[in-house]
Amino acid sequence: MEAVDWENSSGGSSGTEAYLQDTKYEDDEELHFTSGFISQLQFRKDKSRAHWINEIGMAEVVENKGKLWRTMGVVRSGEIYYSIEETLFLMEIGVLLLLDDNGTSLSLNDIYAKVSGGYWELFEVYRHLKSLGYIVGQHGIAWSIKDAKSNHQSVSLHCSPQSSKVVDLESEDESSIVGPFNNMHINEARPVFDVYLPNSKFRKSSPGDPSFVICLTR
Repeated sequence: MEAVDWENSSGGSSGTEAYLQDTKYEDDEELHFTSGFISQLQFRKDKSRAHWINEIGMAEVVENKGKLWRTMGVVRSGEIYYSIEETLFLMEIGVLLLLDDNGTSLSLNDIYAKVSGGYWELFEVYRHLKSLGYIVGQHGIAWSIKDAKSNHQSVSLHCSPQSSKVVDLESEDESSIVGPFNNMHINEARPVFDVYLPNSKFRKSSPGDPSFVICLTR
């Protein structure tokens, strides 16, 4: 597994979760986030719906359309949650309708207002990786409960620059990623995303090792 210095290098129930993983859609065409594809999706009328939860800074999916959930969002107790980066990306490409506590539709500007500081930096990295077709997950946050048990990862939903919650990572695992940057005289190297090559057979319950890890440095 390779750690990538982004700034310097590029200038429920287990039963329900199993069902979510094994459901087969009639449309078997794989989705690739190329620029052309994103352009086509911006006019999509049949959108997924999600409810924004301010307390955790994530969106809980209430209605799924298409297959994007197979490689996006984490599964907890049979529900799918999107991070703020995933939520904004899906809204930008026109496939997600986001609702507030009153059921009112939120605009892109409403979510842009929530993305500031470290959040915006993370979003730009996330958006670029998705536009290249990669599968991107939050580093240290398990895709599903089954994945968490097998890889000793955190089942916490929230992991962000502004979060006070501690991610449950094995110390030597973290050191193996951040360690190489110490010799480069970089004050802080923080792993943020686990990145996987495009894979039509990707499973959240068993994602395997990421192809590389994105680190942000200060």
